[in-house]
Amino acid sequence: MQALPNTIIYKGRNKIYFIAFWLIWSIIHVWVLQEWKYTAEEAWTDSCVSNALLAAISVVIIISMHYYLPRKEQLTYFSLMCLGAAGIWITLTRFILSYIVPDGILNAFTQSIPVRIAIAILILGCIILINVLLYAQEEQKEQERRKNESDSIARDAELYKLRQQLQPHFLFNSLNSISALVVARPAEARKMIQQLSDYLRSTLKKEEYKWVSLEEELEYLRLYLDIEKVRFGHRLSTVLRQDEKALPLKLPALLLQPIVENAIKFGLYDTTENITISVESEMQGNMLVIQVRNPFDPDVSKPVKGTGFGLNSVQKRLFLLFARNDLLTTDIRENIFITQVKIPQ
Repeated sequence: MQALPNTIIYKGRNKIYFIAFWLIWSIIHVWVLQEWKYTAEEAWTDSCVSNALLAAISVVIIISMHYYLPRKEQLTYFSLMCLGAAGIWITLTRFILSYIVPDGILNAFTQSIPVRIAIAILILGCIILINVLLYAQEEQKEQERRKNESDSIARDAELYKLRQQLQPHFLFNSLNSISALVVARPAEARKMIQQLSDYLRSTLKKEEYKWVSLEEELEYLRLYLDIEKVRFGHRLSTVLRQDEKALPLKLPALLLQPIVENAIKFGLYDTTENITISVESEMQGNMLVIQVRNPFDPDVSKPVKGTGFGLNSVQKRLFLLFARNDLLTTDIRENIFITQVKIPQ
């Protein structure tokens, strides 16, 4: 059970509305009784006793509804609740007034009991209906909050899974390269081990954050490319061009590495030529636009647009984050394979 202060009546704005209603209704009650030839003192006495009791009963009903909220289809329950509460209210009111008002006023009160009960049922029915709607609204908000939280957890788990799938692939390639370099070129092997250590340290640090600036992402990308350059030697060269205005813009952490890895795969794996991979970043409107270009030999390598685990993982990750499928595109112009990614800001 939740604590009582979480009930509808205890919420600041609702409390003000509740008190304001009873004050206004008490004044109307006094005016009506004076029209029935009550004196001002008698009218105020009747109004204060009657409405104080009815307000107290309303609070009891509201609090009880916090622990047991009847459903919309339980109309009989609502009717019996209103009728029973009105009966209790009229009995208590007459009992208290019998000690503080003259018999003539008490007789007039008795004659007006049917009208008073009808008004009490109307007021209590409205209060119950309003609280049912308010509690239903609160319940709906809570369900939406739980659903959003559940969706967020599932989305984060899927994103984590995608990112973890990329790391072993790159790590195995790096370890195989180090193994090949140990005997033939031990100095380069040691260098690559150090670079791999820096890369993994940076990766573990960035796993704590979902978003980083373009400047941070490019620093990470340079670590990755330094390792790849040890693997491929002079065959691989890279050019990073970025608009200074784009450096502070945010993007999902570790997004570019699989795109560049895909470019290296199509650019180097099926050729013995030297290649240059370019990464260009700029701001276009409210978008951070990044293009990765790599040459390929159409005679031995025929990349299909959007294929490969790397690009598919990026596409899926962007969809999970933005619910859009148009943020990653690929194109082929002569012997240049172009991957473009857009990050909404």
